[in-house]
Amino acid sequence: MAYRSEIRDSTKNELIEKVANNNYEQYLKKIRFHALRMLNGQAINFDFPVTALIGSNGGGKTTVLGASGCIYKDIKPNQFFAKSGKLDEAMQNWKIEYTLIDKNIKTDDTIRRTASYKSYRWKRGALERDCVFFGVSRTVPANERIELKKCASPSFAFNENDIFSLENNVKNNVEKILGKDISNFASLQIDQRGKISLLSGNHNGSRYSEFHFGAGESSIIRMLMLLENIEDNSLVLIEEIENGLHPVATIRVVEYLIDLSKRKKTQVVFTTHSNDALVPLPDCAIWACIDGTLVQGKLNIHAIRTITGEVDTGLAIFVEDDFAKAWIRGILKKKNSELLESIEIHPMYGDGSAVKINTFHNSDPTSKYPSICIIDGDSQESDSAEDKVFRLPGESPETYIYDKVMDKISECKGQLSVILLRDFKEQDMVKQVVEETRRTNRDPHLLYSQIGEKVGFLAEDSVRDAFIYIWTQYYPDEVDTIVGPFAKLLPQGS
Repeated sequence: MAYRSEIRDSTKNELIEKVANNNYEQYLKKIRFHALRMLNGQAINFDFPVTALIGSNGGGKTTVLGASGCIYKDIKPNQFFAKSGKLDEAMQNWKIEYTLIDKNIKTDDTIRRTASYKSYRWKRGALERDCVFFGVSRTVPANERIELKKCASPSFAFNENDIFSLENNVKNNVEKILGKDISNFASLQIDQRGKISLLSGNHNGSRYSEFHFGAGESSIIRMLMLLENIEDNSLVLIEEIENGLHPVATIRVVEYLIDLSKRKKTQVVFTTHSNDALVPLPDCAIWACIDGTLVQGKLNIHAIRTITGEVDTGLAIFVEDDFAKAWIRGILKKKNSELLESIEIHPMYGDGSAVKINTFHNSDPTSKYPSICIIDGDSQESDSAEDKVFRLPGESPETYIYDKVMDKISECKGQLSVILLRDFKEQDMVKQVVEETRRTNRDPHLLYSQIGEKVGFLAEDSVRDAFIYIWTQYYPDEVDTIVGPFAKLLPQGS
């Protein structure tokens, strides 16, 4: 069973509203790019205090991450944008425009600042704000870290007074992320200034050093030791958040960051190649960096690989959501199941995102194959054969399929019963459940989960696929009508 995030929608909505109302002492609201690497004329809004940047390698994620910190004095521009002599002449006239909240400067409105690279140096109206950056080097194993080299010796000695227990809030949150007991873990101060430390663990009363930690385990403990002690309203930048972590731990780290943003009013921007890192986030918190184009919305990593041509396919189909994806899969399987081997179908979690990505893909001269977009019947976006945007029938896809099956329920009840893992003799019970559920339902998105609960605790996806299959069998003419407008674009015809 897929992991479900423990961050409630009410918490996400509360934070979205807080950003919209500018209820922060300091906050980065928007960045607009002018001739910065491949980003030119692009803009990103930070509508949620934890923002994920996704995309293929070289797509612009790290550029956006670095630019997010460049307007603050704690982050030096050359940390992300170093110039190497004449090799980087293209940096001349780079410009980044910022819209920010800083109530130390202006209490009742946002402010604007600029960072630019001219005459071989950075010029910026840098602001004071506590910032911290976690690069990929955070997961370097202890035995490869130069500052700990002297500790990797049988003769290494220390004073017991230099060992300090981890703070309770650090231990509690690390345990939630890693799912293991670290109640007896500690930190050993190595230098007099307290800047170098060595972690220690404890198993059945026996201590062991950080040299025997997993790289991900060590990095999470160190990260939280710092994050739990940063100032309120700080900015946190994290590169490749999933590095060294199990998929579930990756989800839990993002959940922790959302909780931290609520407790300490922090703002977090991170890059990732992991779909797991996106699970706890609302759509508005996710930005895809695709070859210099920034797109907001819950795209997944595989969809981006398709868009950028990293996946070998014959046709890409962009749809609004998971139900539409399942519907299109059912249609194509009915027409010719072999088509599914050469077609990628990706839910964009919004009609606007689906249309925009489709337009971007088809206008890219480097695209190796075409794409189409199929929007829901109630979409406000325009369908156009010329633009390769097509429309599904009805308004809500969920109710369209459900009602069509219900119209044929007397004929298909036996078949539906068997597909729903009930005895053929229970077909009248299944028919009754289908009809009563439709009468009492208020939210069409819950129709299939409600059926699943009533007929035997079946997964919502299984019920949805059963209804779609029945629809394809009893309405073949509608299948042909939907496929007709884009049939010529399908691989190998049909």
